[in-house]
Amino acid sequence: MNIQIEKVTTQTRTPWIDYLRGFVTVLVVAHHTSLAYTTFASFNKAAYISSTHPVVDAMRWIGMDYFEDFNDIFFMSLMFLISGIFVMSSLRKKGTGLFIADRFYRLLIPFFIGVTLLMLMAHYPAYYLAHGNFNLKDYVIDFFTVEAWPVGPPWFIWVLFVFNVVLALLYPFVGPFINRLGERLANCANRPLKVLFIWYLLTWITYVPLMLWAGAGTWTGFGPFDFQVSRVLLYFGYFLIGVLVGSSGIDRSIFGNHSLLMKKWSLWGVAAIFTYVVLKLSEAPLKEMYAQKGSNPLLIALIYRSIWTLSCTLSSIALISLFRKLFSHANRFWQSLSENAYGIYLIHYIFVIWCQFLLLEAGLPVVIKFSISFVVSLGASWSLIYLIRKIKMVARIL
Repeated sequence: MNIQIEKVTTQTRTPWIDYLRGFVTVLVVAHHTSLAYTTFASFNKAAYISSTHPVVDAMRWIGMDYFEDFNDIFFMSLMFLISGIFVMSSLRKKGTGLFIADRFYRLLIPFFIGVTLLMLMAHYPAYYLAHGNFNLKDYVIDFFTVEAWPVGPPWFIWVLFVFNVVLALLYPFVGPFINRLGERLANCANRPLKVLFIWYLLTWITYVPLMLWAGAGTWTGFGPFDFQVSRVLLYFGYFLIGVLVGSSGIDRSIFGNHSLLMKKWSLWGVAAIFTYVVLKLSEAPLKEMYAQKGSNPLLIALIYRSIWTLSCTLSSIALISLFRKLFSHANRFWQSLSENAYGIYLIHYIFVIWCQFLLLEAGLPVVIKFSISFVVSLGASWSLIYLIRKIKMVARIL
């Protein structure tokens, strides 16, 4: 069977959305770069998979904690939302079978390449830090047995594939309903408070109950098919927001140029920063409440996670509306970033971990180490993917 993989072009896309996707990819690179320098970082020599990051530096700075934490609250949810925007238009064009085949080539094949070859290359320094040698045979055995095949950043790709397949299989039955729901959401474009309430409520419902049941940091899975239990519904919820927005067409949706929600970009930005500050300021008194006799842990968790979900909601809306405001026309730099963003996401972990490893003994301040690792990792990933995508077969997938 001859499967034609759809090549994304600027003519069939909305530039500012692709630029936003590119920016979130940059945040992913920065996020992983920061993890070596947080004050809570830890390394487990017995099984580095249980470490907070494959490389942990002795140099730490609390500023990395705040940077990492702020990103972690919203950036992957936003990535799933962006990924859902063009799903309905693609399903209408291709139908269920061809759509799933396309996603198999564009998501599942890169995923398997990522979790085998690329993650093997990325985690090699972690093996050295744990065992003090670079024995390749022992490393490969350890990677697939003791470490249980670490998935790394490609976890996002297989989860996104599953979301796409689920929606595609349900499309013949729920397509009309999604279209109607998308239209109703589009009609709220000039009612920003209503959209905010619906968005926040969806974020809360899809995250808080499951988080209370599973715990905030619990991961599970089989082999490389790992996912964060507490956030799987949150990510699917944000994916569906993207699907609903895209179903009515971007220009007619709550992300349209006419939308009052988008015109309030500065308000959302201030609100997002303020909410995150409130979240961090709430931690000390909530911990004090937790330590008191007769305290209600459930109530404390509900208060904290309610603010957390509001931070997720507002940060997502703020970034979407900011990019809608900034990029009404094509931009060469951002176009290049967006075209290569998928590839950057796939390979950046290799450069991040190796840069952090090579800088371990360097007597440099954390900010300098972070900056070097970030710039080198982003630049090297971008340059390499740019060259690799000159191969037509690769460009059709990435």
